[in-house]
Parts: sequence; C-alpha cells; structure tokens
Amino acid sequence: MKRKTVAILFGGVSSEHEVSLQSAAAVIDAIPVTKYNVIQIGITKEGSWYKFDGISQQIKDGSWARSPFLKRVVVSPDHLKPGLILLDEEGINYIKVDCYFPVLHGKNGEDGTIQGLLDMANIPYVGCGTLSSALCMDKVIAQQLVSSAGICTTDFISFGRYEYQFEQVQQWATEEVGYPVFVKPARSGSSYGISKAHDEFELKQAIEQAFTFDDKVLCEAMVRGMEVGCAVYGNDYPETGLIGEIEPSRDFLDYEDKYHSGEMKQYVPARQKEDILKTVQQLGVQIYRILGCKGLARVDFFIKENEEIVFNEINTMPGFTPSSRYPRMIEASGIPYSELIVELIELAMQRREVSRIESI
Repeated sequence: MKRKTVAILFGGVSSEHEVSLQSAAAVIDAIPVTKYNVIQIGITKEGSWYKFDGISQQIKDGSWARSPFLKRVVVSPDHLKPGLILLDEEGINYIKVDCYFPVLHGKNGEDGTIQGLLDMANIPYVGCGTLSSALCMDKVIAQQLVSSAGICTTDFISFGRYEYQFEQVQQWATEEVGYPVFVKPARSGSSYGISKAHDEFELKQAIEQAFTFDDKVLCEAMVRGMEVGCAVYGNDYPETGLIGEIEPSRDFLDYEDKYHSGEMKQYVPARQKEDILKTVQQLGVQIYRILGCKGLARVDFFIKENEEIVFNEINTMPGFTPSSRYPRMIEASGIPYSELIVELIELAMQRREVSRIESI
C-alpha cells in the first residue's frame, strides 16, 4: 500500500512557539515512517512558512529556523490541487499532502485560524474543526456553553479591554467570591499570563499583565481540590484514557512548573475513588460533544473535597511529548504513543471521508 503523506506543522506565531517545537519533534520521532511519508513544515515567529528537511533535534532546539536549506511553502487553496506550493530557485512546484498534523499550540494554532485555512484547502487535518477550536480556545465562551448544559463550572467574571472597570472587578472579588482569585487571558494557553491575586493590589497588576496577552480577561474564584484531566479522542464515538492527576510544585500550575522546573508531579490514574473517576470520564465526553470536538482534546476539572466535579478548561491541542499529560493518560489505557499518533491521523482521514460521502 502506498504511504500517505502527512505534513507536520510546527512553531507558529504564538507565545507557545517553543512548546510547539518540543511537541512536534516528539511526534516526528515517533510517527511510523513505514506507514507515512512525513513532510516537516515550520512556521517562524514572524509567520513565514518553510519546508524543513533537517533532523528533529534542530526543531527541538529551535535551530531549524536558521537552516540554509529552508524552502518557502504556502498552502494551496485549490481543491483540484490540494497540498503545498513549494517556492524555490527552480520555480514553483506542487507537493501532494494527504493529511496535516498541526502540532501548534495557542493563538494561530488552536483558535480555529489554521483550521479554517486547512478547511479552505480541503485536506484532512488532525484535531478539532474551525468552530470547535475557536469555541474551546475562548475560556469564557467554553465556560458559558458548558454551564448552559447544567455542568458545574468555576465562578467567574470576564471583560474586554474597553469595558474594563477595576472597581467592578474589585467588588466581585471582595463581596461575591473572596480572595484569592485567578486572572487569565481569555484566549491563551500553557498557563501564559495567569496570575493568582491575593488582594486589590495584586488583582490590578494581574489584570494588566493578562491584557498584554489578550484583550479579553477572565477572573475566576479559586477552587480548592484535586486537579485532573480527561484525555478524549474520537469523532462521533469518543473514548477516553485514564484520568490523570497533577500536583503542582508551587502555589499553582504555571508555565515554569509545566515546562522548565520539571517538578510538577503526575499520577495516572488519579488518586481518587473509581466511581468519581468514571464520572469525570463521562463529563469529559459530554463536554467534548457539547463543544463540537473531533479528533482529540484534553478536558480539565477540579474534584473538590465534597466530591463535586468542576469544569476548568479544555485544550484542543495539548502538550504532545510522550511525557505530556494527554499522551500519558492515553498510554495508561493501553495505547502507546506511536499508536496514538496513527489513531489521530486515521481519525482525521475518516472524518473527511464521511464528510465527502455526506456531500454526494
């Protein structure tokens, strides 16, 4: 059987550019080359797209962007010639692509922008679609939709830059929920821009910091309890891995604890009663469907001491190294990392085939 060509997209115009490099290098190392022909497409921080033919280590350490052998590429929007247009000294060449794997985190990666481009190109891609990606990326909209389905969410207040009045936020924090509160950019990931505010002074600073990442900010009441994640995969009939628990090494899980200090602890399965974990899995699948997810997503929750389960947030392209939370939860359920990659690519191809048949 002829190998399918899979284009791995990495980097991107996002504060999570470096996280993407680590995830993509791991995917490239693990993808079965006997099954797939792999093309590496790097997107610089400035937004230039290049075909990169070097080794994964150069992607991991960021040196790929300085390679003298980069070739500019653009995605072809022509449905009769789906794939990549290669621009080099020899002129313009066409590269057929069967499936894209956008290993991109955060803005311009998980927010529906890349997904919209690939939909226009009419080529299957791994992960959630355009609308679902956009909904999940916006923490406020995701919370509102999940809450409307009767699922418990955090207490929160949100506001845009031009409607922001600190006095109202301060009143909410002091009179309605009490300190400490968490302040987050509404559309960011990897814990970028998140702060924990213990008083009025810290709250104001935290909001100003969050506004440097996004023009929409979310403030949430603190939830005391175990932090867990549910790894969901599938299209119309999603399944889950085992529930994983995280234990931050500091006051809360921030970017440093996730990616640099290495002191965050993970427990798979989570140290919780089996019936509670089963409920978390059921809620994970329910939220996955509510938000229109396909392919994969990680749904995060808090389990309070009274065993109440509270939705936290959802990630449509979570960290994807073998030691990352999502792959570890799936592997604990019996699907090794390389098989997970194959499964996600096949899910993307199946979704496009179903869509093609329905359109006939």
